[in-house]
Amino acid sequence: MPPARTTDWVLEALERYERPLLRYAAAIAGAAQAEDIVQDTFLRLCAEDREKVEARLAAWLFTVCRNRAVELKRGGARTTPLPEEQEDSMQSEGEGPAEALERKESLRRVMDALDALPERQREAVLLKFSGGLSYQEMAEVLETSASNVGFILHTAMQSLRQRLAKGEGRSR
Repeated sequence: MPPARTTDWVLEALERYERPLLRYAAAIAGAAQAEDIVQDTFLRLCAEDREKVEARLAAWLFTVCRNRAVELKRGGARTTPLPEEQEDSMQSEGEGPAEALERKESLRRVMDALDALPERQREAVLLKFSGGLSYQEMAEVLETSASNVGFILHTAMQSLRQRLAKGEGRSR
């Protein structure tokens, strides 16, 4: 395969998966290491045979990212702060300061609830909603069956709903 076509393929993968991988890596190993983890993931993709990876690209990227994040995490505590630039980028056009503050507080509550989940449930939620992976792709990343992914995700969503419902009554 000519190098230019391979380069285009990697650039397309980078454009599509970089942000979801950054969120996923940050949730596992912390925001400070997320960029390095994702960079390592794409460097591995550049060295990989396209034909071996292309059919299952999303699962391959998230698996490599997860493995690298877990490696790096072993040396530190779990943190899942949302970088300021991501928080700011979530503000809608024409949104006033009060609405922006409300959105930021809601996002913080969701992130806190997500961080309180057991690691496997948190990963499943991130893979599904941040990464957009199918149950089969998630099963490959999490090294389990697709039906077990459904159970993990269902349990995680129930727990998130309960945590967020309890948080609604708190004063701000």
